[in-house]
Amino acid sequence: QVPVPVISPLQVGYENANRFLLYLPLQVGYENANRFLLYLPLQVGYENANRFLLYLPLQVGYENAGTVEFLVDKHGKHYFIEVNSRLQVEHTVTEEVTDVDLVHAQLRVCEGRSLPELGLTQETIRVNGCAIQCRVTTEDPARGFQPDTGRLEVFRSGEGMGIRLDSASAFPGAVISPHYDSLLVKVIASGKDMSTAAAKMHRALSEFRVRGVKTNIPFLQNVLSNHQFLHSTVDTQFIDENQNLFIMKPVQNRAQKLLHYLGHVMVNGPTTPIPVKAKPSSIDPVIPTVPMGEPSLGFRDVLLREGPEGFAKAVRAHPGLLFMDTTFRDAHQSLLATRVRTHDLKKIAPYVSHNFNNLFSLENWGGATFDVAMRFLYECPWKRLQELRTLVPNVPFQMLLRGANAVGYTNYPDNAVFKFCEVAKENGMDIFRVFDSLNYLPNMILGMEAAGRAGGVVEAAISYTGDVSDPMRQKYSLAYYVKLTEELMKAGTHVLCIKDMAGLLKPESSRILISALRDRYPDVPIHVHTHDTAGAGVAAMLACAEAGADVVDVAVDSMAGMTSQPSMGAMVACTKGTKLDTGIALEKVFDYSEYWEVTRGLYAPFDCTATMKSGNADVYENEIPGGQYTNLHFQAHSMGLGNKFKQVKKSYSEANKLLGDLIKVTPSSKIVGDLAQFMVQNNLTREEVCGGKADELSFPLSVVEFLQGHIGIPVYDGCLPSPPSQVLKSLPRIEGRPGATLPPLDFDALEAGLRLLHGDDITQEDVMSAAMYPKVFQEYKEFTGSFGPVDCLSTRLFLDGPKIAEEFQVEIERGKTLHIKALAVGDLNKTGQRGVFFELNGQLRSVLVKDNVAMKEMKFHPKALKSVRGQVGAPMPGKVIEVKVEPGQKVEKGQPLCVLSAMKMETVVNSPLTGVVTVIHVDTDNSLEGDDLILEITAEE
Repeated sequence: QVPVPVISPLQVGYENANRFLLYLPLQVGYENANRFLLYLPLQVGYENANRFLLYLPLQVGYENAGTVEFLVDKHGKHYFIEVNSRLQVEHTVTEEVTDVDLVHAQLRVCEGRSLPELGLTQETIRVNGCAIQCRVTTEDPARGFQPDTGRLEVFRSGEGMGIRLDSASAFPGAVISPHYDSLLVKVIASGKDMSTAAAKMHRALSEFRVRGVKTNIPFLQNVLSNHQFLHSTVDTQFIDENQNLFIMKPVQNRAQKLLHYLGHVMVNGPTTPIPVKAKPSSIDPVIPTVPMGEPSLGFRDVLLREGPEGFAKAVRAHPGLLFMDTTFRDAHQSLLATRVRTHDLKKIAPYVSHNFNNLFSLENWGGATFDVAMRFLYECPWKRLQELRTLVPNVPFQMLLRGANAVGYTNYPDNAVFKFCEVAKENGMDIFRVFDSLNYLPNMILGMEAAGRAGGVVEAAISYTGDVSDPMRQKYSLAYYVKLTEELMKAGTHVLCIKDMAGLLKPESSRILISALRDRYPDVPIHVHTHDTAGAGVAAMLACAEAGADVVDVAVDSMAGMTSQPSMGAMVACTKGTKLDTGIALEKVFDYSEYWEVTRGLYAPFDCTATMKSGNADVYENEIPGGQYTNLHFQAHSMGLGNKFKQVKKSYSEANKLLGDLIKVTPSSKIVGDLAQFMVQNNLTREEVCGGKADELSFPLSVVEFLQGHIGIPVYDGCLPSPPSQVLKSLPRIEGRPGATLPPLDFDALEAGLRLLHGDDITQEDVMSAAMYPKVFQEYKEFTGSFGPVDCLSTRLFLDGPKIAEEFQVEIERGKTLHIKALAVGDLNKTGQRGVFFELNGQLRSVLVKDNVAMKEMKFHPKALKSVRGQVGAPMPGKVIEVKVEPGQKVEKGQPLCVLSAMKMETVVNSPLTGVVTVIHVDTDNSLEGDDLILEITAEE
C-alpha cells in the first residue's frame, strides 16, 4: 500500500526496443472511480522510473506512443500501475508545455521515420510553463457525478489567449444520450506558471454557457479556486478531504429559462388563470417625469426619527387632511383581481416618492397580495417590498395584517405571527393595520402585539358593518364600536382605523361614528378606510374628515370608484382652500392617473369592468365587501350564473343572516359568499335551510370550519349556528382563540427541509413564505426553477407572450439587458413538443415546449414528486438493468431497489425509507428519464 500517492501517467514514445523518449510526467486528480478530473505537469522527479521504461519494450516488443501509469509516493518513488498502449486524453497537456505534436510524431514513426529525424531527442524535450486540462462533461457532481442526458439547448465555449479546445460533438440541438460518453469538450489552459494557467482556465470555464443538461463546470471552478490545488501537492485523497468542493454556486440560467417561459406562453397561452378573454393592451404607459435628486422628507422620516409614538403625534398635529393611497394594493385588488405586478409598481414608485411625500402612508403589501404574488404572478412578495422600499424611502408603507391569521386564511402558531411581523419590519414595512374579520379581540390583540414587538406602528382596525345612524340596527350600534375602541386603546394601538370594507358608511353615519370616537379619544389619530361601491365614498370621507378623522383612504382617479376607494383627485379638489387642504397639487394627480389609466389596459383580462359596468347602491342591503363584489361577479359569470347575479346578491344577504349577521371581511366574507353560492346552485332559500334541512345538507367546508370556531368566535344570533350541531354533527368545536393551542413552529426544521428541496440559497423570507403558504411556496419555487425570474418581463409579454418577429429588451438585473427577438413556432413533433425559436443577443436560441393540448392524447411515464414521501424516482437517465424487489415486499432504508445503467456507469437505487413496496412502475430494459417514477413505498408506521 502506498500512503497518500499521486497518480502519474508518463507520456512516452518508443521508436523501437532501443530508443524511447520520456515526454512528460503528469499529475492527476480523481473525478470519480472511473474518470480523471484534470491534468497538469508533475513537479517531482521521475528518474527512478527510467529503468522500468527501458525494460518494458524488451519484454513485449512495443513500438508506439503510449502512456505508462505509476503511483508516486511523497519520497518520489514510483510504483507501476498499467500501460495504455495509446495516447491518453491527457496528451494535450504534454503537447502544450513541450510544443511537441504527439499525434503527428506517432504517425511519422509508423511511416518509418526515426525520432531524431523528427528533431525529437531527450535533450530537446523541455517543459515550458504550465498547462492544465479540464474535461467538461454532462455529469452532475451533486449526484456523485452521475451522467445527465438531454438536448443541448445552448452551447457556447470559452476561448481566448492560452486556451485550447479539443471538442466532441457539442452544439446547440445535440442530444446527449445515455449510450455514449458524457464528454463535451476538453479545455486546455496554458501559462507561464501554475497560477496563470489556473486563472485562464477559470475564466474560460466561467464563459461557457451549457444549457439543457447539467455539467461539472461548477465543480471544476471550485477545484481551480482551491488553495491546496494552487499552492500544494494534490494526491489521490484530495477530493475526499475537500468536500467543500461540492458546495457549488448554482447556475442561474436566467436567459434560457425566460425563453422557455415565453415559448410556453406562445404555445399554450397564459400561465395564470384568465377570467375573461380580453387581450392586454399593446400600448405601454408613459412614466411621468421625475425630478433629479432625492425626494423631499415625508412622514417616514418622522417615524424613523421619533418612533411610533412621535409619528402618531405628528399625524394628529398635522393641520390638513392626510391620505393613504391604496393604488398599490387595495385598489387593484378590488378592480383588477389583485393582479398588478411589481414591474408596473416600480415604474411609478419614484414619481409617488417625489410628488406625494406628504402622504400618511402608501398601502402596498399584505392582505391577498401576498399569496397572489406567488400563486398567480410568480413573484416573491418580499422582493416587491424590498424594491419598493428602495424606490420610496420617504413615505411610510402600510400593510394589512389579518390579526392572528397574519396574511393567510388559516390559524398559525403564535411565534409564526411574531416572526412574520419581525421579518416584514426588517424588509421595510412601517405601519401594520391589524384587523380580525369578526372583530374578535384575542385575535386582534395577538396581531397588535406582534406588530408592536417588531417595532412597527400599530394601527388597530375595527371592521365596520351595519348602520350606526339606523336605530333599528342594534347589533352593531354606536355603543358596540365605542366599547371595542376602548379595548383596543387599552391594548396600546398607536392609530385607530375604521375599516369599512363594503362602503356602508354614509355621510350621516360617518359624522355620528367619527365624532363619538374623536370626543372620547382626542389625541389618537383616526384613519378611515372605505370602498366606493355605492358611489357615496367622497361624500362619506368628507363627512369623516369634518367630524375629526385625520386620514382617509383614496386611490388615484383612474383606479378609483366602483368597488375601489374614492377618487384622490376629487378629494384634493373638494378640500382645496379649506382647513382640510391636503397640500397635494392637482396636476400631479392628473399625471399619476394618466400612467395608471394606460397601465390598467395591460390588465384587461382581469378588469372588473369586463362584466360589471358600475357600482350599485344595493350594497347597503347585501353588504358585500368591495374586493369580494367583483370576485363574486366573475365567479357568477364563469359558472354560467351571470344572469342570476341579482339572485346571488340576494342569497348573499340571506346567507349572512343565516350565519348571524357577520362582519364581512376576509375570511368571514368568503364564508358568506360560499354559502350564498351553495344556496344558488342548490336552489335553496333561507327558509328551507332553517326549516330542518341543515342536518341533511353537505355544507361548504368553509362554513363547517367557521361553525367549529376556526376563525374565531362571533356573536351567534342567526338561524344556522343555533344550534351549530345540526351542521357539525360529531365534529368538535374550538374553544377560545384558535391559534392559542398550536405548538410553536420549528423554523430551523422548516428551513432545513426547504434547503433539501431547493438548495442553500433559502432566505428567512422564503422560510416565512413557506410557513404562511407551504403548498403555494412549493409551486412558486418549482415554477421559477423552470421558468426563471418572470417578474422582469413586461406585463404584456408575461400574459400574452411576444408576437412573431417582435423585438424587445428584458433587464434581468441592473446593467444586464437581454435583447430578444421571437422568430418562429415549429410544428408538433412525435413527443408532443414544438420548437420555439428566438434570437438572443444576436445568437440563435431554441427551446422545446410541450403542447398541452396535444399532450392530453399522449401517454408519458409519471414523474416522482419530491414532496411525496415514498415516491422513488430515477436519479439519472438510463436503462433499467435489474429490479430487485416485488410489490408487497418489505424493504429497509438503504436496501437496493433496482439498478440503472448509463454511459458505462451503473447506479444502484436504494430505498429512502423503511416500508412496503406498493407499486412498481418499471420493468427490466425500460429507458427512463431523470426523476421518472420507479416505484412507490408506504412508510412503516
